[in-house]
Amino acid sequence: MAAGTPQLPPTADPRSGFCRETKVFHNLRDPLPLPPESLPLSAASFALSLIPSPLPAQPALVDAATGAAVSYPDFLARIRNLAAALRTGAGVSRGDVAFVLSPAGLDVPVLYLALLSIGAVVSPANPLSAPSEIAHQIRLSNPSVAFTTTATASKLPAYLPTVLLDSPRFRSFISADAAAAAPQQPVEVRQSDTAAILYSSGTTGRVKGVALTHRNFVAMTAAYHSLTREEAEDDLPPVVLFTVPLFHVFGFMMALRAVVLGETIVLMERFHFGAMLRVVERYRVTYMPVSPPLVVAMAKSDEAARRDLSSLRVLGCGGAPLGRDVAERFAARFPHVEIVQVRFYIYSVVRLNFQDT
Repeated sequence: MAAGTPQLPPTADPRSGFCRETKVFHNLRDPLPLPPESLPLSAASFALSLIPSPLPAQPALVDAATGAAVSYPDFLARIRNLAAALRTGAGVSRGDVAFVLSPAGLDVPVLYLALLSIGAVVSPANPLSAPSEIAHQIRLSNPSVAFTTTATASKLPAYLPTVLLDSPRFRSFISADAAAAAPQQPVEVRQSDTAAILYSSGTTGRVKGVALTHRNFVAMTAAYHSLTREEAEDDLPPVVLFTVPLFHVFGFMMALRAVVLGETIVLMERFHFGAMLRVVERYRVTYMPVSPPLVVAMAKSDEAARRDLSSLRVLGCGGAPLGRDVAERFAARFPHVEIVQVRFYIYSVVRLNFQDT
């Protein structure tokens, strides 16, 4: 066996890695080349270091409704400028929890990465939640600052310092002047520091806060980078349409994945099935993170059959298990599209295969 290849216990299943004696799943892949845990490193710094060089020619971000686009050089500049302004203009420090209550927009991925880069804790929530639910999440995360929009600001408590993403003040934060006024000493972020507090769906009780460290995200982004490098390159530029919310762990991780791989992120502020199909057609979307109900809808929809969805290569299905009958129905209608079952808290990717074993 080659050096670095994981050694499975003799009682482990060579196909799944599961050992019935210990009830432990063992990794079937080579160990990931991760940085030492003692190395000061933020999840943002690590993710941005993996972006292909030279920088991708296609946009980093696109607003599906307006067509507004942000290039990769501009995207990196906005992150750098905003990180500087958050320290000097908003007084955000390492360890501060930042509550984010905003619909999907071009500024949200920039905000996430800027906060992570200075060691602040990102805590995004559903902007459609009731004020009582938001109050509960705020009690869980105890934020020192909030980022929201004019439309959702009324749901936040008056005592919480708030920055409006649709305000001139925030626009000034991502300008070049913000970086010029920044302190020269970078923030030292430990990989063991909390990077994000994400929230459970509340299906088994009240919503719970889930704390994830920078090391968690470093490992996950390294896995994305490693897995994708093993795959053959396609003839189409990689374009990802976000049908899942950025405040959810699925959307949060998919945003990091897209950045690491130098893909174009297409964002819809509000999801509508027909609009989604038109966006896939217009922007030649190659990949979509989806939930099982969306796979069902695509498999049944007459409009989906009429649209030119030939650019689609992969659906990453997460949030819940995907039934085999649904996957087979989808595959019959879209044989050129691969379905990947994605899980996040323990990272794994399962490529669905419908052949009998």
